[in-house]
Amino acid sequence: MTTSTSEAAKAWIRQRAESFGFEACGFASASAPWEAGERLMAFLGEGRHGSMEWMASTAERREHPTRMWPQARSAIVLGLNYGPASDPTEDLAARDRGVISVYAWNRDYHELIKGRLKTLAGQIARRWPCEVKVFVDTAPLMEKPLAARAGIGWQGKHTNLVSRQHGSWLFLGSILTSLEIDPDAPAADHCGACRACLDVCPTNAFPAPYQLDARRCISYLTIEHDGPIPEEFRAAMGNRIYGCDDCLAVCPWNKFASEARESALHARESLRSPPLEVLCELDDAAFRKLFAGNPVKRIGRDRFVRNVLYAIGNSGDPGLAAAAARRLHDASPTVQEAASWALRQLATRLEA
Repeated sequence: MTTSTSEAAKAWIRQRAESFGFEACGFASASAPWEAGERLMAFLGEGRHGSMEWMASTAERREHPTRMWPQARSAIVLGLNYGPASDPTEDLAARDRGVISVYAWNRDYHELIKGRLKTLAGQIARRWPCEVKVFVDTAPLMEKPLAARAGIGWQGKHTNLVSRQHGSWLFLGSILTSLEIDPDAPAADHCGACRACLDVCPTNAFPAPYQLDARRCISYLTIEHDGPIPEEFRAAMGNRIYGCDDCLAVCPWNKFASEARESALHARESLRSPPLEVLCELDDAAFRKLFAGNPVKRIGRDRFVRNVLYAIGNSGDPGLAAAAARRLHDASPTVQEAASWALRQLATRLEA
């Protein structure tokens, strides 16, 4: 594409992206060298991916967009705002209720975004004959560094993307294409001397600014980690039962963020601070019903109830002991162990 044609194409794509509800749209080279691959290999070399073996097994394809698709020349990166109506960390004070990460308060964003990306990609391929491929998080494409390269935002000291317009609350999706589209300027880092995200982390999961040790991260522990969670992290989890938003929520750039426009991303009443006692009683069928179409469903009932029991143990509420006791004979050994730990914590609090 000539520069004038490329600019016209970018304007058209931005207009179409906005019509699909995307609040951010940027363009980057998919074939130019970048440092993200080196950072990934260092992360894996330190073993900081924990039990996420899929990261290691897909490392070669994940290292650079053209390793996965050699024909890729440009990336169209899109962002969908999922900002909450209020500060999600306020829910941490209600110790008899569970805290679920903001991104899982309603529909699974993967399916929400993927359909729109496919439609947009199809329109692009028809207008400018080219090849296109769509990606939403689950594929081996490092979308955060790609978004930074496309000018959507920068990777903050917590390694997540930060936007001057939307703060920490952007879902990302990407379209790789064989088209040569002039890239946008990369986003500059505006973290400055701030270290709020590093200092707020309950488990000290950041060895240094811009570095994450997933093995200490509550999001990893509650979502990716199978089996009992190491005891050294359980008290710090508090009532976080799926993910953790602390490092995102504390970012000063959220002062420019707004509530999500997409109604499917607004909090479902049943998922914003649900009672721990109710969640502890879930069997597999009830769990699947409650989290139908929701990201939480992916971790399964046993892992979720394990998290709920840790929260009960941290609650200091003896009224929840009966619910925990009923899980001592659960079919899952992991749930049984979590119930036993919860009861010991509650008993310790009563004796103090």
